[in-house]
Amino acid sequence: MCGRYQFSVGSNAVLAQILRELGRVEVASEIFPSGAAPILRGDGDAIRPALLGWGFPAQGRRLVINARAETAAVKPMFRDSLKARRCVIPSSGFWEWDAENRKYLFRLPGSGTLYMAGIYDLRGGQLRFCILTTAANGSMKDIHGRMPLVLTEERVYDWIFEEDAAFRLLNETPPELEKTPEDTQLRLW
Repeated sequence: MCGRYQFSVGSNAVLAQILRELGRVEVASEIFPSGAAPILRGDGDAIRPALLGWGFPAQGRRLVINARAETAAVKPMFRDSLKARRCVIPSSGFWEWDAENRKYLFRLPGSGTLYMAGIYDLRGGQLRFCILTTAANGSMKDIHGRMPLVLTEERVYDWIFEEDAAFRLLNETPPELEKTPEDTQLRLW
């Protein structure tokens, strides 16, 4: 679930501002696990962007890129980060594939920016992040049973700075998203 997302600046002033603050001209528009990507985190009482790697290395397993919102508070890999190191992953949308391998782009209607709740930690000498996922809402459940914990722009500050509000957000249903089918490669057999 949520194994790739989009960071397409285009005419998106919010994402362009994040890149300016990072001193970067661009980042890949398609973000893959293990790659570095912009996140937003608390710095004193301000929200500042940082460039972190996506995924927590796990001994004997592949990279862990997602954490379940329902269990993150009790899982040793995630609980300290959930309590003290919450972040937000800004994007222009994320992709998901259905059971027949058709690709869909999900975006927040009326907004060029989609914010996903995340956590971060120092792992293997590098700051890295995970995206929190939750049960799919009505706009997503016919494609996949899970989805990122999507936050509205008004909830970004609460997620990062307000522990009680953040823990309440773990149990809320994310806003409905718009779904756009994308062309996929034709199967040869």
